Amino acid sequence: MNMFKIKRFENGIRMVYENIPYVKSVAFGLWIASGSRNERSENNGISHFIEHMLFKGTKDKTAQEIAAAIDGIGGQLNGFTGKECTCYYTRTLDEHLELAVEVIADMFFNSRMSKKDMEIERLVINEEINMYEDNPEDLVHDVLSSAIWKGNPLGFGILGTEENLEAFTRKDIKEYMKVHYNPSNIVIAVAGSFNENALFDLVGKYFGSWSSLFTEPSVYDVPDFKPVFSIKEKDTEQMHICIGLEGIEHGSDDIYPLLAINNVLGGGMSSRLFQKIREQKGLVYAIYSYPSSYKNAGIFTIYAGMKPDNVETVLKLISNEIQTLKDKGLEEEELVKSKEQLKGGFIIGLEGTSSRMNAIGKSELLLGHILTPDEVLEKVNNITIEDVKRVISRIFDLSKVGFAAIGKSKKDLDYKKYLLVQ
Repeated sequence: MNMFKIKRFENGIRMVYENIPYVKSVAFGLWIASGSRNERSENNGISHFIEHMLFKGTKDKTAQEIAAAIDGIGGQLNGFTGKECTCYYTRTLDEHLELAVEVIADMFFNSRMSKKDMEIERLVINEEINMYEDNPEDLVHDVLSSAIWKGNPLGFGILGTEENLEAFTRKDIKEYMKVHYNPSNIVIAVAGSFNENALFDLVGKYFGSWSSLFTEPSVYDVPDFKPVFSIKEKDTEQMHICIGLEGIEHGSDDIYPLLAINNVLGGGMSSRLFQKIREQKGLVYAIYSYPSSYKNAGIFTIYAGMKPDNVETVLKLISNEIQTLKDKGLEEEELVKSKEQLKGGFIIGLEGTSSRMNAIGKSELLLGHILTPDEVLEKVNNITIEDVKRVISRIFDLSKVGFAAIGKSKKDLDYKKYLLVQ
């Protein structure tokens, strides 16, 4: 399999790169260890606001010219903000790599941040917040995070609040970027077809001479998981619920048994939750589970959407499935099948240059190391029934459950009765 390499520039920037010679495209990503977890309540949303502003024009290019530069060569240019990172990336034909790097460097170093652009982008992000509020299936996951990690930035929403958005100034943005957008917090990730020496020259030319007074990488407090129940009344046809259990932190090998367990419990259409609650009983349209991992924290989430009249029955069935999992674990045959699912999904997910760039960039940024595909496959192959039992007893602790719901809830419904072990 293809192997990645790492180069460190004198100013502290790390570059991870993987040459895939049989493709004609290349993905270039600029990763910053800065997201909503780096914020305070009064500036929550600033990381996402900055991401938007970097696309709004530079000293030499308008927003339209930035977009046209990449559109004109049939490439892609985009960005995203998460809880622990922000990424700006391109995907182009290999012959256009220099243009891609030049455009991202220009956005990164020379963003105009004009007052007019800031006013326009406030309106755009307000619409994004409104759109999100109108989508309870997505929103309920944030309601859960903010409840169980209340008081810690890990519980903050990425979009921030309309009040904060109105208050951000150019000075606030510059101050935040000065601290967090520093070389120690930066990883450049490249995957696809390129000449190695030409890549070094290119990144050196656009990023190698950058220096900053700030050299501290991002660090995070360990958040306290609070078993809180948060119900948000909303006039919706469905009731949307999320059950949260304390999960596994980024980088822990326990994530592999948990992923195997997740496949069986709620990770797909053949999972227990989907088959029993949707397929056999028709009580929900959507039901699934998934683990999320962060630095020194994690959460395991079960989501379901249903008619308000079905909530009690669905909660009973979910807690029955959790209890069955605790009592009986997985069958050997289920584990074998789940491991094959994991391996298949992992390998198929690596087949694009963008997904490879994402995998190596995020891993280097958040963990400081990258596992090769062979190493990941070995960890999946090595999952044992004993590992599964240990992780089930660690995660599925029904005395410590977080819960969030959005919809028209029954006033007398005691959610805790169905979930918490008394």
